[in-house]
Amino acid sequence: MTFNPLAEKGIPLGSQIRNWRELNVEPIDPEPPDPYTRCRIIAMNGIEVESILFSHQFARHCPDDQLRRELAEIRYVESQQQRVVNWLLPPVASVLETTLGYEQVAVDLTSWVARMEPDAYLRQAYEFGVLEDFDHLYRYANLYEMIEHRKAEKIVDQLTEVMPGRPTVAEHRHPADNVRTPYDRATTSPLSKLHALTILSAEQQVMSYYMNVGPQYMEPIARQLYQEISLIEQQHVTHYESLVDPGETWFEQWVNHEYNECYLYYSFFEQETDPKVKAVWELHLNMELEHLQLACDAMRRHDGRDPAEVLAPELPDPVRFEPNKQFLRHLIATQLDLTTLGAGYVREAHERFTQMQEALNGEQKPPSERVIDEHRELFGTEYRIETEGPHPVERLRIKDRQR
Repeated sequence: MTFNPLAEKGIPLGSQIRNWRELNVEPIDPEPPDPYTRCRIIAMNGIEVESILFSHQFARHCPDDQLRRELAEIRYVESQQQRVVNWLLPPVASVLETTLGYEQVAVDLTSWVARMEPDAYLRQAYEFGVLEDFDHLYRYANLYEMIEHRKAEKIVDQLTEVMPGRPTVAEHRHPADNVRTPYDRATTSPLSKLHALTILSAEQQVMSYYMNVGPQYMEPIARQLYQEISLIEQQHVTHYESLVDPGETWFEQWVNHEYNECYLYYSFFEQETDPKVKAVWELHLNMELEHLQLACDAMRRHDGRDPAEVLAPELPDPVRFEPNKQFLRHLIATQLDLTTLGAGYVREAHERFTQMQEALNGEQKPPSERVIDEHRELFGTEYRIETEGPHPVERLRIKDRQR
């Protein structure tokens, strides 16, 4: 059954403000039967945060007072939506447990997008990035057992494997080599634009979270690991934001943001297993349909263009959270040694990469390596979840199998 958000009417904007009782949503069970419910919440929080930040930036560059007032009204509703979505997370979750959820989102959402992406260059960008988030999950899982004496399977279940990806130490690149070639807004498919915005939003959320929570830890290794990986996440935001055509007008960007919110709320409503959360997705979808109509009207007035020129005539196949184990194992086996040079990818270290490595790692091992060493000292081995067999790369296998 097709769904065209451009043809749908949502809840009138004047009826979208919720009171405190309605905003006081009940959080999900800290141990839900479906870990991907947590992933959908985290993903939608990132989408809503990006929408709010974009609206603020738009307003700062907008000379039209009436339009700024319209943006402010929609932005307030988006802000309520973000609070509702993020407040669905269980209050008893530790920072590290939430971190593991963030990395599971990065791994399985980016993998799904890479599998569905029609453009080869964009697909390669997602394949490259996901191997780094996969490694971050492994590093944080080992830290989690060291500090909280619990296992990451409590969070990720058996849905996502935990083992080395592209080693975090090898992810530190010269900033110039994190800038990709943007898609062409005139020829790129609407689906590719949605993919780019989705992954950019997810990575931006991770970057901001790690920047702020890292200093809260007392354990030196935890503070240092968050500091290191937060810098990689900043690289990822550069990597993904540079895929977006900078020639898109503010109104093109606005309708893309609103359309993407409709797409993801619809997708997650279709897939959600928790009735309370499913009701939130449905309500927010009906709100976003109205936001999309208002953005489209503004584009017609100010850009003099029909939004149908840049948006898909119907929603693509729903975004799904699902295991991507074999896909990731294939990427590990074939792309682990890639790095970047300019806007492309190479397999050999080059001068800028070597200089960056020496500047950062010349005196001692980085925290991402030391956390594994310290885990081995404490437990005699690393923490991994390898449900599909030994690591695809022989040099990264461990001889003493998991407990």
